[in-house]
Amino acid sequence: MIALTDPDLLFQPDAQSRSIARDLYAGIKSLPIVSPHGHTDPRWYALNEPFPDPARLLIVPDHYIFRMLLSQGVRLEDLGVPTLGGSAMETDGRAIWKRFAEHYYLFRGTPTRLWFDHVLSHLFGIEEPLNATTAERHYDTIATLLQWDNYRPRALFERFNIEVIATTEGALDDLQWHKMIRDSGWQGRVVTAYRPDAVVDPDFEGFLANLDRFGEITGCDTGSWSGYLDAHRQRRAFFKGFGATSSDHGHPTAETANLSAAASEELFNRIRLGSDDERERRLFRAQMLTEMAKMSLDDGLVLQIHPGSLRNHSRAVFETFGRDKGFDIPTRTDYVTALRPLLDCVGLERDLTVVLFTLDESSYARELAPLAGVYPALKLGPAWWFHDSPEGMRRFREMTTETAGFYNTVGFNDDTRAFPSIPARHDVARRVDCAFLARLVAEHRLGQDEAHELAGELAYSLAKKAYRL
Repeated sequence: MIALTDPDLLFQPDAQSRSIARDLYAGIKSLPIVSPHGHTDPRWYALNEPFPDPARLLIVPDHYIFRMLLSQGVRLEDLGVPTLGGSAMETDGRAIWKRFAEHYYLFRGTPTRLWFDHVLSHLFGIEEPLNATTAERHYDTIATLLQWDNYRPRALFERFNIEVIATTEGALDDLQWHKMIRDSGWQGRVVTAYRPDAVVDPDFEGFLANLDRFGEITGCDTGSWSGYLDAHRQRRAFFKGFGATSSDHGHPTAETANLSAAASEELFNRIRLGSDDERERRLFRAQMLTEMAKMSLDDGLVLQIHPGSLRNHSRAVFETFGRDKGFDIPTRTDYVTALRPLLDCVGLERDLTVVLFTLDESSYARELAPLAGVYPALKLGPAWWFHDSPEGMRRFREMTTETAGFYNTVGFNDDTRAFPSIPARHDVARRVDCAFLARLVAEHRLGQDEAHELAGELAYSLAKKAYRL
């Protein structure tokens, strides 16, 4: 296993920078975790039931894991990933775990290896390397611990020192699990976030039926443009009632538009009739980002834009297993021209926060940092998804800091479905940031007192402030 107890993990090899980084890290490593955007299941916190088994906790829901195994010929069915049609799949958690352990060497050098070893060591007390020989012992150890009360979701939430975590629900979700959490009297803070893709993206499966359901839920006439916008306002208010401080938008591009009210209504009418014109469908998504930004000015929700992913790249996998099965692939993304209509409309508003993410690292220094470095409404989200890694985080800081500074970024968020990995992800981010700050101190570009202050901001305060938590 990686030496996760080494105090110098991810710090520079030179003695001066390493010593500074170690000192910075000591001051922030125990700060509470603020997780302002992610995809953990609110059902876990609502029901507080034991997790079923090691495989279903750590492997089956984690596309970081099964996409790597699939790339080496392991079938998703053999990893227990359910199919949409209910066809046969592996149901024996022990068999799934053993298959994973046999292939664990594939993760050498990846962030998944860092996170998973951290979980084994820090959460389950396992120091022996995971492989085919040790798989059975590790499985038995974890399976036994998962039956203990202090390994239930709420206990782990508290053990992880999570101050607040945001889940992500679609516009049609009834938020029943959030209601159950609220009514339970438990003090853990779990909030939702508004994700309206299913009723904003004409290419989303079942889009027209989703609009009908949207109207039924809200009592608004979603056959009309004004009624459709009112439905969004109503749902956003409903989500705010369950703690939401942000909306989230997984659009294929960052394209925005700023049409007149009449042109928007005309476009909506064509989309509502099922337009198959790709230009119109793209324009509708673009207009809706601007509409969401304008609504954020009214209700205060932070607007998150996660563009640049060609989602569900494999049609066969999508049709068999559904969304989020590891086949979302980064694409080149334009921000400068794409965002200009939205920025012309609301970019100078000081009370609006738009958090930009990217899977296209080439845009960091060329586009994103210069934009966030001048528009009051814009902030940069952390290195995301494929770049949520030590090298990705370093590149993010190196390519954005000189132009956007630190305070036009929003700290770290883990954006994960893998609940046990949350402490590991935050620890990696804190270590990488401390190493970056240590380099600036060693180069006499930053005072040591400033570096200590910044370390706390990057680990904790910036996320709370940006997401209004």
